[in-house]
Amino acid sequence: MNALSVSYEVIGDEGARPWVITPGGRFSKDSPGVRELAAALAERGNRVLIWDRPNCGASDVCFTGPSESAMQADTLAELLQHLGLAPAVIAGGSGGARVSLLTAARHRDVASALATWWISGGVFGLMVLGVHYCSGSLKAAWNGTMADVAALPEWAEVIERNPANRELFLRQDRAEFVATMERWMGAYCPCGDELVPGLADADARRLDLPALVFRSGASDYNHTRVTSENLAKLLPNARLVEPPWGDTEWNDRSSARPGASGEGLFVGWPALAPVLQDWADEVLG
Repeated sequence: MNALSVSYEVIGDEGARPWVITPGGRFSKDSPGVRELAAALAERGNRVLIWDRPNCGASDVCFTGPSESAMQADTLAELLQHLGLAPAVIAGGSGGARVSLLTAARHRDVASALATWWISGGVFGLMVLGVHYCSGSLKAAWNGTMADVAALPEWAEVIERNPANRELFLRQDRAEFVATMERWMGAYCPCGDELVPGLADADARRLDLPALVFRSGASDYNHTRVTSENLAKLLPNARLVEPPWGDTEWNDRSSARPGASGEGLFVGWPALAPVLQDWADEVLG
C-alpha cells in the first residue's frame, strides 16, 4: 500500500460484514487479544481485517505524512479498498482509536461505522505520546546517524520481523528524518481545536456515520475520561457506552509483567465483541 509492504490477516467468511481492528501503540496484530477479538466477531458472522500499521510488526517503516497516525490512516484506507472490504466498521483502541478516527474522517467512503475505546487525550497524555513516539529517534538522528536510529530498541521488532526495514532506515536523509520527527511530535500538541490529534473538532462534527465510543476509566490519565465523553459529544451520531471491564483496566494491563503468559494491553478486548455486535446490528441492520 502506498508502495509499502503491509502485513495483514482476514478472519471470517467472504461476503460477511467487514470490520477492521487496529491495536494501539506500535503493537502488532499478533499482540494477545487482537486476533481473539477478531475471531469473536467472525464467530458472530463478520469478516475482520487485522493488520500491522506501517512502523509496526512485520510491515514496512514509513516516515511521510503530516503525522504518523495520518500516514497510517491513509494506508488503511488504501488497504481496505485493495481487499474489497470497504466500507467497513472501523474499530480500534488507544493509538488504534486515533487511526480509526482519522481513517473515517480522511476517507469517509471506506467507513460504514466507527467504534473507539481508550482515546488518548489530556495535556499529560498527549505530551507523553509525542515524547514516547518521537524523541528517541529524533535524538539518535540528531546526534548520530540513521544506523543509530535503526539500532534503537524501539525499532528492534520491526527490523527482526521485516529485515528489509533496516535498509529503509539507512536510506532516510538524516535532516529530513529529524524534521519528520519534529513534525510528528508537534502533531500531539494539546493546543488549538483538536480534541484528537490530527482531527480538527470541526471535521469531527461533520463525521456523521454511526459511532460507538466506550467511556474511559476515571483512573486512566493516558486516555482521560473527559476525552471520551467530549468525543461522543463532537461526533453527531455517536453513542457513549460503558466498557465491559473495570475502571482500572488500562492501568492493570500496563503494570502487568512484560512477557507474562496471557498478559498484554489488549487481552481484555474480546469482551468487547458482544457490545460491538449488538450495536452494529442495530445501526447497520
